[in-house]
Amino acid sequence: MSFNLETAENPEKLRRVAIDPVSRVEGHGKVTILLDDQNKVHQVRLHIVEFRGFERFIQGRPYWEVPVMVQRLCGICPVSHHLAAAKALDRVLGVRKLTPTAEKMRRLMHYGQMLQSHALHFFHLSSPDLLFGFDSDVARRNIVGVAEKYPETARKGILLRKFGQEVIRHTAGKRVHGTGAIPGGVNKALTVAERDELLKDIYHIVAWSREAVHLARELHTSNPALYNSFGIFRSNMMSIVGNNGDLDFYHGNLRARDDNGGIIFDGVDYQGYNNILEEEVKSWSYMKFPYIKSLGKDQGWYKVGPLARVQNCNQIPTPLAEAERREFVDYAGGTPMHAPLAFHWTRMIEVLHAAEVIKDLLHDDDILGSELMTEGVRQQEGVGVIEAPRGTLFHHYQVDENDLITMCNLIVSTTNNNQAMNEAVRHVARRYLHGKEITEGLLNHIEVAIRAFDPCLSCATHALGKMPLEVELLDAEGLPLDRLAKNGDGRFCASLGLAD
Repeated sequence: MSFNLETAENPEKLRRVAIDPVSRVEGHGKVTILLDDQNKVHQVRLHIVEFRGFERFIQGRPYWEVPVMVQRLCGICPVSHHLAAAKALDRVLGVRKLTPTAEKMRRLMHYGQMLQSHALHFFHLSSPDLLFGFDSDVARRNIVGVAEKYPETARKGILLRKFGQEVIRHTAGKRVHGTGAIPGGVNKALTVAERDELLKDIYHIVAWSREAVHLARELHTSNPALYNSFGIFRSNMMSIVGNNGDLDFYHGNLRARDDNGGIIFDGVDYQGYNNILEEEVKSWSYMKFPYIKSLGKDQGWYKVGPLARVQNCNQIPTPLAEAERREFVDYAGGTPMHAPLAFHWTRMIEVLHAAEVIKDLLHDDDILGSELMTEGVRQQEGVGVIEAPRGTLFHHYQVDENDLITMCNLIVSTTNNNQAMNEAVRHVARRYLHGKEITEGLLNHIEVAIRAFDPCLSCATHALGKMPLEVELLDAEGLPLDRLAKNGDGRFCASLGLAD
């Protein structure tokens, strides 16, 4: 088994195809593919073309501002950054254990975040590909087309996301960029009225989440030839796991498995993450390439997110989601599933788990409590790790005696998946890129592979496929052979026919 991306020899003699930007993902990125005269794929790279300066410009800011500032990285998963920063700064305050109200309010906030983000990705961004086919009419392959063809599915997907946003609003103060978590605790508990409002709908949400799992499972099992082979590659996987190896999105220790499911490390306190992980910088991307130090950069890269978490844990601590996890494991034959499209199935299992946890928390009177804060002996450094929708998220801060941030290191979920996404794109390009003609459906196959990871390329906002796109194919001498353009309204223009 090889984990290495191929490098192109004599690149000046190769043709280059560029997909710029990748659509229906968060942020901006592009894919470049190098082909020889026989159309053999020599190199495929996912380039992250935006620069994130948060690690620099928060230096010199008071530490208590950070949980609110860093969540501006993203408009879809701000809660994850908000909580990861708060957890890191808990350590700076010397807080090792929150009050029960603070702990459960943060969990409620985060599981609402998981619910809304997963629902958005599956129903709005990915279901058009999965329901209509990767090569289907681009004018229909969007959320509007899904609403027209499958109105009940679209409606429930929208309401799932809406409910998750309401959980966030009641726990963080706002649906986006709230202020609920602060170093040492939270600044509010739920009122009885807020809890009762959420309780009215939670049983519908659990039922609809089960339906979503069954839809994702049916899509996968009804076309195993595609779903089990599309963009498939083998890799290590990593996540945090909670007590007894349970799936836990909010807190736990680091665990990594190899591609066969064997343990690489387990029970690692994430305060020492930099003893086990290294970040490589490459000249062609603003996003780093993390890897496990003990395995080296060629063999030590890994994937994170739903597909890793569901297979890395021992069990899911809610009954309905655990039953679905067992069915997924049985389908995979007891060995790790590595197909990127299986991310969607496991993503919906996590939606069901989030709904079950929210239901249980809403029946826990601690979320109505009044003890919101605690404190300890002041420290100068802290690491906060959380399982964001897209995978394991690291926030690391150092603070001086004047309460100012002096160092910040962030490893966001998509960064952890960087090499894995490059591998998926390379495998799809090798299988589906044939001849000199460029079609919209061909380009979409490549984007589908990236989309399976639900990447946040700049930790910004979701782009709904309406960004302009131009792809040009050049011959060995650099002369144009063919070109395809997409307008800002998402419509593709006819090929210029340069290859004639």
